[in-house]
Amino acid sequence: MPHPCLSCGACCATFRVAFHWAEAQPDNPDGPPAELVVPLRRHELAMRGTESAPTRCVALAGTVGVDGHCSIYALRPSPCRALTPAWEDGQPSPQCDKARVAHGLEPLTPATWATPPDATAA
Repeated sequence: MPHPCLSCGACCATFRVAFHWAEAQPDNPDGPPAELVVPLRRHELAMRGTESAPTRCVALAGTVGVDGHCSIYALRPSPCRALTPAWEDGQPSPQCDKARVAHGLEPLTPATWATPPDATAA
């Protein structure tokens, strides 16, 4: 089973992604590229597209619920790293549930993670 986040992207089209300026490039070469962020508050940046409604992060590739995924996954900021998919680690994720429901998707369940990887291949 492919990871559900590779076809979702709901969180990227629901929440503001705000973080300390030092997380982004050029100050942090492992952070989001400078051209993808905008100033938000004194010490904060936001991912472009999440600073106001309607929300859609500039780094979101594809269509939410179909093939939505982060195009800068390795460089994503801390709020993105902190938002975990519901039940991936055995714990609920109210943020994941809220984002999925906002885009007409069913929340993830423990069963989502119990499906063997090759069970969908036929």
